[in-house]
Amino acid sequence: MSLKLIKIRKETQKALALLPGDFKELYQTLYQKKDFVNPSNFMDKPKEKQKFEDRSLDITLRPKIWDEYIGQSGIKKNLKILLGAAKERQEPVEHLLFYGPAGLGKTTLAHIIAKEMGSSLKISSGPAIEKVGDLASVLTNLSDGDILFIDEAHRLNKTVEEVLYPAMEERSLDIIIGKGPSARTIQLELPAFSLVAATTRIALLSPPLRSRFSGGIFRLEFYSEDEIGQIIRRSAKILGMTIEESAVKKISSRSRFTPRTANRLLKRCRDFAQINKRDSIDANSAEKTFELLDIDEKGLEIADKNILLTLINKFNGGPVGLQTLAAAISEDTATIEEVSEPYLIQLGFIERRPRGRVVTPRAYEHLGIKCPTQDNLL
Repeated sequence: MSLKLIKIRKETQKALALLPGDFKELYQTLYQKKDFVNPSNFMDKPKEKQKFEDRSLDITLRPKIWDEYIGQSGIKKNLKILLGAAKERQEPVEHLLFYGPAGLGKTTLAHIIAKEMGSSLKISSGPAIEKVGDLASVLTNLSDGDILFIDEAHRLNKTVEEVLYPAMEERSLDIIIGKGPSARTIQLELPAFSLVAATTRIALLSPPLRSRFSGGIFRLEFYSEDEIGQIIRRSAKILGMTIEESAVKKISSRSRFTPRTANRLLKRCRDFAQINKRDSIDANSAEKTFELLDIDEKGLEIADKNILLTLINKFNGGPVGLQTLAAAISEDTATIEEVSEPYLIQLGFIERRPRGRVVTPRAYEHLGIKCPTQDNLL
Protein backbone atom coordinates (compact mmCIF):
# COMPACT_ATOMS: atom_id res chain seq x y z
CA MET A 1 0.00 0.00 0.00
CA SER A 2 1.37 3.44 -0.94
CA LEU A 3 2.26 6.04 1.71
CA LYS A 4 -0.24 8.43 0.14
CA LEU A 5 -3.11 5.95 0.56
CA ILE A 6 -2.09 5.23 4.18
CA LYS A 7 -2.11 8.97 4.91
CA ILE A 8 -5.58 9.38 3.37
CA ARG A 9 -6.96 6.51 5.44
CA LYS A 10 -5.54 7.95 8.67
CA GLU A 11 -7.05 11.37 7.93
CA THR A 12 -10.39 9.74 7.14
CA GLN A 13 -10.39 7.86 10.45
CA LYS A 14 -9.62 11.08 12.35
CA ALA A 15 -12.49 12.87 10.61
CA LEU A 16 -14.82 9.96 11.30
CA ALA A 17 -14.03 10.09 15.02
CA LEU A 18 -15.29 13.70 15.14
CA LEU A 19 -18.66 12.93 13.49
CA PRO A 20 -21.87 12.64 15.57
CA GLY A 21 -23.25 9.15 16.04
CA ASP A 22 -25.91 9.23 13.30
CA PHE A 23 -23.52 10.55 10.66
CA LYS A 24 -20.83 8.11 11.74
CA GLU A 25 -23.24 5.21 11.16
CA LEU A 26 -24.29 6.76 7.85
CA TYR A 27 -20.66 6.95 6.75
CA GLN A 28 -20.11 3.34 7.69
CA THR A 29 -23.26 2.33 5.83
CA LEU A 30 -22.40 4.25 2.65
CA TYR A 31 -18.65 4.53 2.33
CA GLN A 32 -16.91 1.69 4.12
CA LYS A 33 -18.04 -1.09 1.82
CA LYS A 34 -15.12 -2.46 -0.15
CA ASP A 35 -16.59 -1.59 -3.54
CA PHE A 36 -18.24 1.61 -2.39
CA VAL A 37 -15.31 3.90 -1.65
CA ASN A 38 -15.28 5.69 -4.97
CA PRO A 39 -18.52 6.64 -6.81
CA SER A 40 -16.63 6.31 -10.08
CA ASN A 41 -16.72 2.53 -9.48
CA PHE A 42 -20.31 2.67 -10.67
CA MET A 43 -19.72 4.84 -13.70
CA ASP A 44 -19.45 3.05 -17.02
CA LYS A 45 -15.95 2.07 -18.12
CA PRO A 46 -15.00 1.51 -21.78
CA LYS A 47 -15.08 -2.09 -22.97
CA GLU A 48 -11.55 -3.46 -22.96
CA LYS A 49 -12.07 -5.38 -26.20
CA GLN A 50 -12.85 -2.25 -28.19
CA LYS A 51 -9.85 -0.66 -29.83
CA PHE A 52 -8.67 2.62 -28.33
CA GLU A 53 -8.72 4.22 -31.77
CA ASP A 54 -12.35 3.26 -32.32
CA ARG A 55 -13.34 4.59 -28.90
CA SER A 56 -11.71 7.95 -29.56
CA LEU A 57 -13.24 8.11 -33.04
CA ASP A 58 -16.71 7.33 -31.67
CA ILE A 59 -16.36 10.35 -29.37
CA THR A 60 -15.03 12.52 -32.20
CA LEU A 61 -17.86 11.56 -34.57
CA ARG A 62 -20.57 12.18 -31.94
CA PRO A 63 -22.60 15.37 -32.64
CA LYS A 64 -22.14 18.03 -29.98
CA ILE A 65 -24.81 20.60 -30.91
CA TRP A 66 -28.31 20.47 -32.40
CA ASP A 67 -27.16 21.57 -35.87
CA GLU A 68 -24.82 18.56 -36.07
CA TYR A 69 -27.50 16.10 -34.93
CA ILE A 70 -29.19 14.72 -38.04
CA GLY A 71 -32.65 13.13 -37.97
CA GLN A 72 -35.23 12.71 -35.17
CA SER A 73 -36.67 16.13 -36.05
CA GLY A 74 -39.80 15.73 -33.89
CA ILE A 75 -37.78 14.88 -30.78
CA LYS A 76 -35.37 17.78 -31.43
CA LYS A 77 -38.23 20.30 -31.66
CA ASN A 78 -39.74 19.11 -28.38
CA LEU A 79 -36.42 19.10 -26.57
CA LYS A 80 -35.48 22.59 -27.78
CA ILE A 81 -38.73 23.94 -26.31
CA LEU A 82 -38.26 21.99 -23.07
CA LEU A 83 -34.64 23.09 -22.60
CA GLY A 84 -35.32 26.69 -23.60
CA ALA A 85 -38.15 27.01 -21.08
CA ALA A 86 -36.04 25.44 -18.31
CA LYS A 87 -33.15 27.84 -19.00
CA GLU A 88 -35.48 30.87 -18.91
CA ARG A 89 -36.83 29.75 -15.53
CA GLN A 90 -33.27 28.94 -14.40
CA GLU A 91 -34.40 25.47 -13.37
CA PRO A 92 -33.00 22.00 -14.09
CA VAL A 93 -34.61 20.26 -17.03
CA GLU A 94 -37.27 17.72 -16.08
CA HIS A 95 -36.49 14.00 -16.13
CA LEU A 96 -36.39 12.44 -19.62
CA LEU A 97 -36.59 8.90 -20.97
CA PHE A 98 -35.39 7.83 -24.44
CA TYR A 99 -36.10 4.40 -25.86
CA GLY A 100 -35.61 2.59 -29.14
CA PRO A 101 -33.20 0.17 -30.84
CA ALA A 102 -29.48 0.42 -30.13
CA GLY A 103 -27.31 2.85 -32.09
CA LEU A 104 -29.92 5.52 -32.86
CA GLY A 105 -28.44 8.33 -30.74
CA LYS A 106 -29.88 8.11 -27.21
CA THR A 107 -26.51 8.71 -25.53
CA THR A 108 -25.73 11.51 -27.98
CA LEU A 109 -28.97 13.27 -27.03
CA ALA A 110 -27.95 13.11 -23.36
CA HIS A 111 -24.61 14.78 -24.16
CA ILE A 112 -26.29 17.51 -26.22
CA ILE A 113 -28.85 18.18 -23.47
CA ALA A 114 -26.06 18.59 -20.91
CA LYS A 115 -24.16 20.95 -23.23
CA GLU A 116 -27.25 23.03 -24.00
CA MET A 117 -28.04 23.36 -20.29
CA GLY A 118 -24.41 24.12 -19.39
CA SER A 119 -24.49 21.20 -16.95
CA SER A 120 -22.08 18.47 -15.98
CA LEU A 121 -23.03 15.02 -17.29
CA LYS A 122 -22.50 11.98 -15.05
CA ILE A 123 -22.83 8.65 -16.85
CA SER A 124 -23.74 5.28 -15.39
CA SER A 125 -25.75 2.23 -16.46
CA GLY A 126 -28.33 -0.15 -15.06
CA PRO A 127 -25.97 -3.13 -14.61
CA ALA A 128 -23.39 -0.93 -12.82
CA ILE A 129 -25.88 0.10 -10.10
CA GLU A 130 -26.44 -3.23 -8.37
CA LYS A 131 -27.43 -2.13 -4.85
CA VAL A 132 -29.19 0.76 -3.15
CA GLY A 133 -25.86 1.82 -1.69
CA ASP A 134 -24.40 2.11 -5.20
CA LEU A 135 -27.20 4.48 -6.23
CA ALA A 136 -26.80 6.49 -3.01
CA SER A 137 -23.11 6.96 -3.75
CA VAL A 138 -23.82 8.32 -7.22
CA LEU A 139 -26.69 10.61 -6.18
CA THR A 140 -24.97 12.12 -3.14
CA ASN A 141 -21.98 13.11 -5.29
CA LEU A 142 -24.07 15.13 -7.73
CA SER A 143 -24.19 18.93 -7.69
CA ASP A 144 -27.04 21.34 -8.41
CA GLY A 145 -27.93 21.29 -12.08
CA ASP A 146 -26.02 18.08 -12.86
CA ILE A 147 -27.51 15.58 -15.31
CA LEU A 148 -27.33 11.89 -14.45
CA PHE A 149 -27.51 9.65 -17.51
CA ILE A 150 -28.39 6.00 -16.89
CA ASP A 151 -28.04 3.75 -19.94
CA GLU A 152 -29.76 0.36 -20.13
CA ALA A 153 -32.20 1.56 -17.47
CA HIS A 154 -34.36 -1.56 -17.88
CA ARG A 155 -31.61 -3.56 -16.14
CA LEU A 156 -31.93 -1.62 -12.89
CA ASN A 157 -32.72 -3.72 -9.83
CA LYS A 158 -36.35 -3.32 -8.69
CA THR A 159 -35.19 -2.30 -5.23
CA VAL A 160 -33.02 0.40 -6.77
CA GLU A 161 -36.00 1.59 -8.82
CA GLU A 162 -38.05 2.09 -5.65
CA VAL A 163 -35.30 4.25 -4.13
CA LEU A 164 -35.31 6.34 -7.32
CA TYR A 165 -38.97 7.33 -6.87
CA PRO A 166 -38.45 9.87 -4.02
CA ALA A 167 -35.09 10.89 -5.49
CA MET A 168 -36.79 11.92 -8.75
CA GLU A 169 -39.92 13.48 -7.23
CA GLU A 170 -38.82 14.99 -3.92
CA ARG A 171 -35.03 15.04 -4.42
CA SER A 172 -34.52 13.14 -1.21
CA LEU A 173 -32.91 9.82 -0.35
CA ASP A 174 -34.10 7.56 2.45
CA ILE A 175 -31.32 5.47 3.98
CA ILE A 176 -32.00 2.72 6.54
CA ILE A 177 -29.27 2.44 9.17
CA GLY A 178 -28.89 -0.61 11.37
CA LYS A 179 -30.92 -3.79 11.57
CA GLY A 180 -33.75 -5.14 13.64
CA PRO A 181 -35.49 -3.06 16.36
CA SER A 182 -32.66 -0.50 16.42
CA ALA A 183 -32.94 0.26 12.70
CA ARG A 184 -33.87 3.83 11.77
CA THR A 185 -34.24 5.92 8.65
CA ILE A 186 -32.24 9.02 7.75
CA GLN A 187 -33.45 11.25 4.95
CA LEU A 188 -30.76 12.95 2.87
CA GLU A 189 -31.52 16.02 0.80
CA LEU A 190 -30.27 15.68 -2.78
CA PRO A 191 -29.18 18.47 -5.12
CA ALA A 192 -31.48 19.62 -7.91
CA PHE A 193 -30.43 17.11 -10.56
CA SER A 194 -32.03 15.83 -13.76
CA LEU A 195 -32.24 12.17 -14.69
CA VAL A 196 -31.95 11.19 -18.35
CA ALA A 197 -32.46 7.47 -18.93
CA ALA A 198 -32.14 5.34 -22.06
CA THR A 199 -33.38 1.85 -22.73
CA THR A 200 -33.88 -0.55 -25.60
CA ARG A 201 -36.70 -2.39 -23.78
CA ILE A 202 -39.11 0.09 -22.25
CA ALA A 203 -41.64 -2.61 -21.33
CA LEU A 204 -39.23 -3.91 -18.67
CA LEU A 205 -39.36 -0.60 -16.79
CA SER A 206 -41.99 -0.59 -14.05
CA PRO A 207 -45.01 1.72 -14.67
CA PRO A 208 -44.30 3.82 -11.53
CA LEU A 209 -40.80 4.58 -12.80
CA ARG A 210 -41.99 5.40 -16.32
CA SER A 211 -44.60 7.80 -14.97
CA ARG A 212 -41.97 9.83 -13.13
CA PHE A 213 -40.25 11.01 -16.32
CA SER A 214 -42.21 14.24 -16.29
CA GLY A 215 -40.19 15.85 -19.08
CA GLY A 216 -41.36 13.27 -21.59
CA ILE A 217 -40.83 9.79 -22.98
CA PHE A 218 -39.45 9.81 -26.51
CA ARG A 219 -39.06 6.96 -28.99
CA LEU A 220 -36.18 7.21 -31.46
CA GLU A 221 -37.04 6.01 -34.96
CA PHE A 222 -34.85 4.40 -37.60
CA TYR A 223 -33.18 6.78 -40.05
CA SER A 224 -33.88 7.15 -43.75
CA GLU A 225 -31.14 6.50 -46.31
CA ASP A 226 -30.92 10.24 -47.03
CA GLU A 227 -30.33 10.99 -43.34
CA ILE A 228 -27.74 8.21 -43.13
CA GLY A 229 -26.04 9.69 -46.20
CA GLN A 230 -25.76 13.09 -44.45
CA ILE A 231 -24.25 11.40 -41.39
CA ILE A 232 -21.70 9.55 -43.54
CA ARG A 233 -20.62 12.74 -45.32
CA ARG A 234 -20.19 14.55 -41.99
CA SER A 235 -18.22 11.66 -40.47
CA ALA A 236 -15.98 11.37 -43.56
CA LYS A 237 -15.19 15.08 -43.31
CA ILE A 238 -14.23 14.70 -39.64
CA LEU A 239 -12.04 11.70 -40.50
CA GLY A 240 -10.31 13.76 -43.17
CA MET A 241 -11.36 11.42 -45.99
CA THR A 242 -12.80 12.30 -49.37
CA ILE A 243 -15.75 10.08 -50.22
CA GLU A 244 -17.55 9.80 -53.54
CA GLU A 245 -21.34 9.98 -53.69
CA SER A 246 -21.54 6.44 -55.10
CA ALA A 247 -19.67 5.14 -52.05
CA VAL A 248 -22.01 7.07 -49.74
CA LYS A 249 -24.99 5.29 -51.30
CA LYS A 250 -23.34 1.88 -50.95
CA ILE A 251 -22.59 2.44 -47.26
CA SER A 252 -26.01 3.94 -46.45
CA SER A 253 -27.85 1.03 -48.11
CA ARG A 254 -25.97 -1.41 -45.84
CA SER A 255 -26.24 0.60 -42.62
CA ARG A 256 -29.48 -1.03 -41.36
CA PHE A 257 -30.88 2.52 -41.02
CA THR A 258 -28.63 3.00 -37.95
CA PRO A 259 -25.97 5.75 -37.57
CA ARG A 260 -23.70 3.59 -35.42
CA THR A 261 -23.57 0.88 -38.08
CA ALA A 262 -23.01 3.50 -40.81
CA ASN A 263 -20.02 4.97 -38.96
CA ARG A 264 -18.60 1.50 -38.32
CA LEU A 265 -18.79 0.61 -42.03
CA LEU A 266 -17.31 3.98 -43.00
CA LYS A 267 -14.29 3.35 -40.75
CA ARG A 268 -13.73 -0.07 -42.31
CA CYS A 269 -13.89 1.46 -45.80
CA ARG A 270 -11.40 4.08 -44.68
CA ASP A 271 -9.06 1.33 -43.44
CA PHE A 272 -9.28 -0.48 -46.79
CA ALA A 273 -8.57 2.72 -48.73
CA GLN A 274 -5.64 3.58 -46.48
CA ILE A 275 -4.00 0.15 -46.75
CA ASN A 276 -4.37 0.23 -50.53
CA LYS A 277 -2.90 3.76 -50.74
CA ARG A 278 -6.06 5.38 -52.03
CA ASP A 279 -6.71 9.07 -51.42
CA SER A 280 -10.49 8.73 -51.32
CA ILE A 281 -13.25 6.21 -50.75
CA ASP A 282 -14.86 5.32 -54.07
CA ALA A 283 -17.53 2.81 -55.00
CA ASN A 284 -14.95 0.16 -55.92
CA SER A 285 -13.10 0.28 -52.59
CA ALA A 286 -16.40 0.29 -50.67
CA GLU A 287 -17.62 -2.74 -52.63
CA LYS A 288 -14.41 -4.67 -51.98
CA THR A 289 -14.61 -3.80 -48.27
CA PHE A 290 -18.10 -5.24 -48.06
CA GLU A 291 -17.01 -8.37 -49.93
CA LEU A 292 -14.34 -8.93 -47.28
CA LEU A 293 -16.91 -8.33 -44.51
CA ASP A 294 -19.46 -10.52 -46.35
CA ILE A 295 -22.17 -7.85 -46.21
CA ASP A 296 -24.58 -7.67 -49.16
CA GLU A 297 -26.35 -4.65 -50.63
CA LYS A 298 -29.20 -4.85 -48.09
CA GLY A 299 -26.85 -5.01 -45.13
CA LEU A 300 -27.37 -8.71 -44.50
CA GLU A 301 -24.46 -10.39 -42.76
CA ILE A 302 -23.52 -14.08 -42.58
CA ALA A 303 -25.84 -14.82 -39.65
CA ASP A 304 -28.84 -13.18 -41.37
CA LYS A 305 -28.32 -15.06 -44.65
CA ASN A 306 -27.79 -18.28 -42.71
CA ILE A 307 -31.26 -17.95 -41.20
CA LEU A 308 -32.90 -17.36 -44.58
CA LEU A 309 -31.02 -20.14 -46.36
CA THR A 310 -31.75 -22.62 -43.55
CA LEU A 311 -35.47 -21.82 -43.72
CA ILE A 312 -35.45 -22.25 -47.50
CA ASN A 313 -33.17 -25.27 -47.94
CA LYS A 314 -34.08 -27.33 -44.90
CA PHE A 315 -37.72 -26.37 -44.27
CA ASN A 316 -38.97 -25.35 -47.72
CA GLY A 317 -39.46 -21.77 -46.56
CA GLY A 318 -41.34 -22.56 -43.34
CA PRO A 319 -43.30 -22.27 -41.16
CA VAL A 320 -40.66 -23.21 -38.56
CA GLY A 321 -40.75 -22.75 -34.80
CA LEU A 322 -38.09 -20.65 -33.08
CA GLN A 323 -36.60 -23.56 -31.11
CA THR A 324 -36.32 -25.70 -34.25
CA LEU A 325 -34.71 -22.89 -36.21
CA ALA A 326 -32.22 -22.20 -33.39
CA ALA A 327 -31.24 -25.86 -33.26
CA ALA A 328 -30.87 -26.03 -37.04
CA ILE A 329 -28.38 -23.14 -37.21
CA SER A 330 -26.74 -23.81 -33.81
CA GLU A 331 -27.69 -20.37 -32.53
CA ASP A 332 -29.26 -19.09 -29.32
CA THR A 333 -32.98 -18.26 -29.54
CA ALA A 334 -32.44 -14.84 -27.93
CA THR A 335 -29.84 -13.96 -30.56
CA ILE A 336 -32.27 -14.81 -33.37
CA GLU A 337 -35.15 -12.89 -31.77
CA GLU A 338 -33.23 -9.79 -30.69
CA VAL A 339 -30.38 -9.44 -33.21
CA SER A 340 -31.17 -10.91 -36.63
CA GLU A 341 -34.94 -11.30 -36.81
CA PRO A 342 -36.04 -7.65 -36.26
CA TYR A 343 -34.09 -6.43 -39.29
CA LEU A 344 -35.26 -9.32 -41.47
CA ILE A 345 -38.87 -8.56 -40.54
CA GLN A 346 -38.29 -4.85 -41.17
CA LEU A 347 -37.07 -5.67 -44.69
CA GLY A 348 -40.08 -7.94 -45.21
CA PHE A 349 -37.92 -11.05 -45.70
CA ILE A 350 -39.59 -13.20 -43.05
CA GLU A 351 -42.96 -13.26 -41.32
CA ARG A 352 -43.98 -14.43 -37.87
CA ARG A 353 -47.03 -16.64 -38.04
CA PRO A 354 -48.82 -18.74 -35.38
CA ARG A 355 -47.05 -21.87 -36.65
CA GLY A 356 -43.62 -20.25 -36.91
CA ARG A 357 -41.32 -18.25 -39.20
CA VAL A 358 -41.96 -18.10 -42.94
CA VAL A 359 -39.71 -16.75 -45.71
CA THR A 360 -41.43 -14.23 -47.98
CA PRO A 361 -41.20 -14.03 -51.80
CA ARG A 362 -39.19 -10.84 -51.38
CA ALA A 363 -36.41 -12.81 -49.63
CA TYR A 364 -36.35 -15.41 -52.44
CA GLU A 365 -36.00 -12.61 -54.97
CA HIS A 366 -33.15 -10.99 -53.01
CA LEU A 367 -31.24 -14.27 -52.71
CA GLY A 368 -31.80 -15.12 -56.37
CA ILE A 369 -33.69 -18.33 -55.56
CA LYS A 370 -36.83 -19.41 -57.38
CA CYS A 371 -39.84 -18.94 -55.13
CA PRO A 372 -42.11 -22.00 -54.70
CA THR A 373 -45.84 -21.70 -55.23
CA GLN A 374 -47.86 -19.77 -52.70
CA ASP A 375 -49.56 -22.97 -51.49
CA ASN A 376 -46.24 -24.37 -50.34
CA LEU A 377 -45.56 -21.25 -48.22
CA LEU A 378 -48.78 -21.59 -46.22
